[in-house]
Amino acid sequence: MQALSQLSYTPEEPAIVRHDRCGAQVGWRRVLDSIAPAIASRAALPRRREPSSPQLFRTAPMTARILDGAALAKSIRAEVAQRAAALAARDRPAGLAVILVGEDPASSVYVRNKVKDCEESGIRSTLDRMPADTTQAALLARIAALNADPAIHGILVQLPLPPQIDAHAVIEAISPAKDVDGFHVASAGALMTGQPGFRPCTPYGVMKMLEHAGATLRGAEAVVVGRSNIVGKPQAMLLLQADATVTICHSRTRDLAAHTRRADVLVAAVGRTKMITGDMIKPGAIVIDVGMNRDEAGKLCGDVDFDSAREVAGWITPVPGGVGPMTRAMLLVNTIEAAERAAR
Repeated sequence: MQALSQLSYTPEEPAIVRHDRCGAQVGWRRVLDSIAPAIASRAALPRRREPSSPQLFRTAPMTARILDGAALAKSIRAEVAQRAAALAARDRPAGLAVILVGEDPASSVYVRNKVKDCEESGIRSTLDRMPADTTQAALLARIAALNADPAIHGILVQLPLPPQIDAHAVIEAISPAKDVDGFHVASAGALMTGQPGFRPCTPYGVMKMLEHAGATLRGAEAVVVGRSNIVGKPQAMLLLQADATVTICHSRTRDLAAHTRRADVLVAAVGRTKMITGDMIKPGAIVIDVGMNRDEAGKLCGDVDFDSAREVAGWITPVPGGVGPMTRAMLLVNTIEAAERAAR
């Protein structure tokens, strides 16, 4: 566009005039000459750039709200206790059998906590402690006996198992009707096809936490970092069933941050200490940290760098006290559901 000072007219053009406040006619050339400098100086000013949408979200720092898995798990255990009491009143008490092979310290702690949860929730539990040199045949025989026991509605074999035992064969030996861990191929197939079945406890717990946070999953971008059969894959399927748009990443994903920065919901379950940092998170996102690791000082931590992530995320789970208690709570839910199915 030409500047006004560059515009011209020819003598043949009709005179263009205006009247000033005193009524005198003023030639258009004089009008142009009078206002051109002001217009030109204004045109020379730099134009203001409109911020893009990501910048709008970064106008002010935020501190994430904490998704307290321990508190939510407590309320779920209270609901389970009511359902267990209703079954007991019908003389159909719920029962969970737990098998521990060997003396792995971490496994012993997990098993002890699970048995305690059952006692507090009114679910009858049995604990089979088998030596570390137990043969696979002996373990499969014990599972077969529990499959046939009508008083047992859920069977849990604590992993990992000693090297002489094939964990996959053990999991497949558990009756799908009593697979309260949700690891059996039949359970995985039911999840994949959207049929009723037991959901793995950790992904099931994550979905309850998202529900508690009021997350709108329909159409949301969800990124799961991790592809295990226990967490990553079933987590992706549950989010997909909730109408989220799901991306599965893992430790070999190229430019991981490019994916995680898109996520409205980010689930970290890759098993690497503080792998997800604050600059990899979309402002306001819900961040679920499934990881359970130890840092250089021996302190428990997750797959997410909590301190940097909480300055960007909208919601975040702590480690410990986040997903862990929910995993245990959903084991109780699966067990009570198995008992209710058996009582019908």
